[in-house]
Amino acid sequence: MIELSTAVLLGISACAAAGAAALTWRERQRAQRLQASLDQAHSRMDEAAGQDGLTGLLLRPAFDRELAAQAVQADRDRGALCLLYVGLDGLRAVNATHGRDAGDGVLREAAGRLRKVLGADTALARVGGDEFVALVPGRLEAARARADALMAAVAQRIDVPAGAVQMSLSIGIAQYPDHGGWARLIGHAETAMQQVKRAGGAARADYDPVAAADTRAQIEMANDLRLAIQRGELVLYYQPKVDAASLKITAAEALLRWRHPVQGLISPGVFIPLAERHGLIGPLGDWVVAEATRQAGLWRQRGLRMRVAINVSAYQMRHEDFVDRLAQALKRNSLSPQRFTCEITESVAMEDTAATVAAFQRLGALGLHVSIDDFGTGYSSLASLRRLPAQELKIDRAFVTDLPTSEDARSIASAIVQMAHTLGLRVVAEGVETAEQCERLVAMGCDELQGFLFAKPMTADVLELWANDEESPAPLGFRDSLFSDTKPAPLS
Repeated sequence: MIELSTAVLLGISACAAAGAAALTWRERQRAQRLQASLDQAHSRMDEAAGQDGLTGLLLRPAFDRELAAQAVQADRDRGALCLLYVGLDGLRAVNATHGRDAGDGVLREAAGRLRKVLGADTALARVGGDEFVALVPGRLEAARARADALMAAVAQRIDVPAGAVQMSLSIGIAQYPDHGGWARLIGHAETAMQQVKRAGGAARADYDPVAAADTRAQIEMANDLRLAIQRGELVLYYQPKVDAASLKITAAEALLRWRHPVQGLISPGVFIPLAERHGLIGPLGDWVVAEATRQAGLWRQRGLRMRVAINVSAYQMRHEDFVDRLAQALKRNSLSPQRFTCEITESVAMEDTAATVAAFQRLGALGLHVSIDDFGTGYSSLASLRRLPAQELKIDRAFVTDLPTSEDARSIASAIVQMAHTLGLRVVAEGVETAEQCERLVAMGCDELQGFLFAKPMTADVLELWANDEESPAPLGFRDSLFSDTKPAPLS
C-alpha cells in the first residue's frame, strides 16, 4: 500500500511538473506575442511621428516638408542647397549570406554612421530598403566633401554575427536651384546615384542633365526592346564561314539585329548591353534559339543542311534549363545536335561556377558542337581547355586585324592554332577582311575563316538564294555535302 501511495505521489508530481512546464511555455509564447505587438505599436508610433522604425531616421513625408522649407530659406538667402541620394551597396548580398537580421543590423549601423557624420541638425531620411537622402546647405563643393566623409565612414568594417562585412556607398548629388526645382531634386539626385551604381558603385557623381537625358533615352529604348519580340521587330542575319583549304562555305553564324520602327536597323552592340542592364537578355536568347533552329529546320527541308551557330550568353549558361530548352528546339525542328554550334566567349567558358560547369557537361552530353569564341582575350589554361567539351576555338578578331603589321599578333595566332590542333580542336578565324590576312591564316593551318572578305551578314532569304545559285554576292560556293539527301558528311 505504501509503495502504491509513493507511485501515486510520484505520478502526481510528474503531472504537476508537466503542467507547470506547459504553463511556463504558454506564458513564454504569450510574452513573445505581447512583445511583437509592442514592437509593432512602437513602429507605428515612429511612423506616425515621421520616423523609420528600423533606423530612427525621418521618413519620406517628413523629409519632403523639410526639403520644401529649406528650399524657401535658400531662396530668401539667395543661397544654394544640395541633396545627397545615398545607396548602400551590397545589402542584398549580406541578406543572402548572413540572413535578414544581419542585414537589418548593417542598415542600422550604416544609418548611425551617416547620422554621426552629418550631425543631428541635418535632415536625413530613409527612403527605400537600402537608400537614404540628406540635405546639405551650400553648394556642390560642400556636398562633395560630405559625400566623401560618408563613404569613408561606411567603408569601415561592420560586425555581423558570423564575422564582419565591408560596405560601400553610391552617392548622387543634386543642387538647388541649379539642377531644378526642389520637387525634382530627389529624382535628379537618384538619377546620378543610379549612374554610379551602373559604373560599379563605391563613388559619387553630380547630376548631369546631359547624362540624365541619355538615361531617359535608354529607358525608352529598353521599353521598346521589351515589345520588339511580340511586334516581330527582331531578325537574324547569317554570316557564312568558309573552309580555309577549299574556300567553300561550310556553316553560318546567326547574328541578332533589331529593326526599330523609327531608328531602323540597330546593331547588337547597342541593344545587347541595354538588354543585360534591364534584364532582357533571357527573352532575347530564347528568341534566338527558337528562330535559329526554326530556320535551320526549314533549310534542312529544302535540302540545305548547313551547320548554324548561335552566340550563347553568360545568362543562358547560368540558367539551369537552357540546355533542355535548346534540346527541345532541336528536336522540334528535326535537327541533329552535332550540326548545331553554340559559341561561348572565352571569359564565360572559364567561369568556374557550378552552373556554368554543369551547362558545359550537359552540352557535351547532348552532342552539341561547342565553340570557344573571342579566344586569346581571356585567361584560359590548357587544363581548362582539355576539360571543356569544345570542338573548336575562334581566334579573336583583334589578332586577325593586326596580322599584317604585328609580329606579336602573328606569333599569338600561330600559337593558338598549334595548341588547338594539339588538343584536337578546329580553329576558326573571324574578322577576315583582306587577302593578306586570309593567306597568313591559311598558311598557319586555320580550319575555317569568317569575315567581310567573303561575305557580310545577310538575311536567311538572301543566303538561301545564294546557296541555290540564284544570287551570288561573292565568288564562293557551298560544300556539296551540305546538299546531300543522305546523312551529311562531317565538316573535318
